[in-house]
Amino acid sequence: MHVPPAAEPSAPAAGVREDKAAAPDDGQLCRNCTKPLSEKKLRENLRVCPQCGHHYPLGSWERIESLVDEDTFSALDAQVYALDALGFFDIKPYEERLREARMETGLADALVAGTCRIEGIPVALGVMDFRFLGGSMGAAVGEMFARLVIRAVEDSLPLVVCTASGGARMQEGILSLLQMAKTTVALEMLSERRLPFVCVLTDPTTGGVLASFASLADVIIAEPAALLCFAGPRVIEQTTKEKLAEGFGLAESNMEHGQLDLIVPRGEIRQRVAQVLTLLRGGEYRHEEPSQPDASQLPGRGGQARRAFARARESAVTAGRRLFGRDSSGGGPPGGAQE
Repeated sequence: MHVPPAAEPSAPAAGVREDKAAAPDDGQLCRNCTKPLSEKKLRENLRVCPQCGHHYPLGSWERIESLVDEDTFSALDAQVYALDALGFFDIKPYEERLREARMETGLADALVAGTCRIEGIPVALGVMDFRFLGGSMGAAVGEMFARLVIRAVEDSLPLVVCTASGGARMQEGILSLLQMAKTTVALEMLSERRLPFVCVLTDPTTGGVLASFASLADVIIAEPAALLCFAGPRVIEQTTKEKLAEGFGLAESNMEHGQLDLIVPRGEIRQRVAQVLTLLRGGEYRHEEPSQPDASQLPGRGGQARRAFARARESAVTAGRRLFGRDSSGGGPPGGAQE
């Protein structure tokens, strides 16, 4: 289904908070430490409990405001919408779910993309919003992500993405699963230009998002106690009939097992991302094509491994050119997305 732009709620201007992510009401208690916690205090502290440090969900526009320099965010591709290509129906039609999510959140889909500055550094920024169908990745999210990568490449910008997702969107079936390949191949273009990619994982980041672009960043940052796993602990325990270790899937466990680079409290993420980007930039960006390593000289135990690596890399480059090598007169987004 294509929703006319006029029917969509307009996105709030940069610096304006319109999100109301799940949090205690005034006069209630913190869900973690059970101490009194007001909505006012929570807002002032970026939705982090000032007593115990518990991180409550943060909406996309609130997160953008917390990250970017004032009045520098410019939204991109806000008119890309998901289509019900499969005519999917569970308890209710997928079209109805999309309409409700758009009206409740004011978003086109689960990803808000744009360009901005973070501590003065020009950046291509993508922020996922769990309120939109669990932050699930469908064809529209995959298309918006790919376009954001293309914009980063065209303007020689580093890419920063904040994730919050339950994984691939089941209502789009195989189309949603293909976005794992699409987003991964898109990042190959970023790699070819030697442009930095920083990913901030927030609670929760699971399924197909964690299994694709979220795990491919140059530096992976997570918020404290964020759930980061392919399948949730409850699902795994019900399937295997075994009790998992305490803290399974949390950011701290992922850090211990080498899946993360940093765990950073929400209030410090902006400064830490700026520091990381400064280190990764390593000087001014250059527009000429970087030299590529000779596959025959790649390290490895045998020629067969080197040849396999070279074939895999060439396949990714070829796929990227076919997917994203469209000129300005080319067709619209493939699959289940439409402008």
